[in-house]
Amino acid sequence: MRYFSHTPEDIQSMLSAIHSGSMDDLFSMIPDNCRMKKTPDIPPPLSEWELIQKMEEMSGEMPSSAYRSYLGAGRYEHYIPAILPYLLGRSEFSTAYTPYQPEVSQGTLQAIYEYQTLTSRLLGMDVANASLYDGASALSEALFMAMRITKGKQIAMSRLVHPSFRKVVSTCLAPTSSKIIELPYQKDGTTDISTLKEMKDLGAVVVQSPNFFGCIEDLQKVSGTIDHQKTLLIACFTEPIAFGLIHPPGDLGADIVCGEGQSLGIPLSYGGPGLGMLACKEAHVRNMPGRLVGKTTDLDGKPAFVLTLATREQHIRREKATSNICTNSSLCAVTALMFMASVGGSGIRKLAQLNHDKSEYVKNGFKAKGVRIPFSAPAFNEFVVQFDKEFSEKYEKLLQEKIIPGLPLSGFYPELKDHYLICVTETKGKADLDHFMEKVTS
Repeated sequence: MRYFSHTPEDIQSMLSAIHSGSMDDLFSMIPDNCRMKKTPDIPPPLSEWELIQKMEEMSGEMPSSAYRSYLGAGRYEHYIPAILPYLLGRSEFSTAYTPYQPEVSQGTLQAIYEYQTLTSRLLGMDVANASLYDGASALSEALFMAMRITKGKQIAMSRLVHPSFRKVVSTCLAPTSSKIIELPYQKDGTTDISTLKEMKDLGAVVVQSPNFFGCIEDLQKVSGTIDHQKTLLIACFTEPIAFGLIHPPGDLGADIVCGEGQSLGIPLSYGGPGLGMLACKEAHVRNMPGRLVGKTTDLDGKPAFVLTLATREQHIRREKATSNICTNSSLCAVTALMFMASVGGSGIRKLAQLNHDKSEYVKNGFKAKGVRIPFSAPAFNEFVVQFDKEFSEKYEKLLQEKIIPGLPLSGFYPELKDHYLICVTETKGKADLDHFMEKVTS
């Protein structure tokens, strides 16, 4: 993509001002025998990421990531546009705090307002809050929110919700009277919802899509199974890039959508920080945790941004508060905003397609080499493989060769011994993927 600051009209206006008919006239003083007559013999253009890699190779330095990682499971390696670290380095964005004085904080409030707008569009929901700490806290707050609305005492939660999310939820709900019922998974790698209609006093159903195995759940089927007057469907996620390709949860009947937004321009950073994203239907906005930035007009009729809703202890009486969440991940939220705005809707769609296609390339490559793929449900950029019992020794050798060949699942699912979760994103080229498959199966 080329970036020109001047429009054709600007260029013609400047040429007219100096009485020059065309751009070629500007160089008429160069002798004809000194002009290049043919196109320079230079390599074809490279993407930003390919150019960075090329420059590193030319400088003789090690690549930016010495390890080739195929880990996912809630933290994903994606390219970050160069514009993000530049903009985030500006002092007006370098705060994790939501300001109270709107008259001196319009820039920050506008950024959060725009984050809420793009989040709502990405997730297919009516309204989003200003963000929460991370995906796990967002799910916990979504459950508190749902139980306030429905007054139900039981929660049906898929076993394929991220294990760390489930642990945080269990800790947060321990002091309450709510009971969590675990929904098992089926042979195809999706959640078994056959018992939902039999459950009594069910306040919320939680399903993750794509789930922890990388499989895409049928949220529309889950939505059609429950009575939304008595039970709310909470759809959670760990990979928001997937919604560039698959239908967003809001379009499939979800009442509340929440999850981890790290994929949206936030670096891995050894596991943190994260971004808790939460959105819901407009009917439930008064029960939403955290705060909501809105748009209004000032005394002069000019657009202005304010904290429209802040149902927390610091703003209202404690017994009326919806949450004790007292801040939000503003800098991470602004990062996600910049990523979504700079990549754009079509860019996220292309990025999602690239993730899916590369993952399928590896999955089909493993199948061709006789590796078992235990789950048949469609997946996004992660999938489960079952290797031979001897693979545990090879796993350690691959680590020494600076290849991380996926996540062993037996620590989270004891019945899945010798099963590994493998993630492939746009950061891996075809040569990387071929080398990976060759090393794993040789």
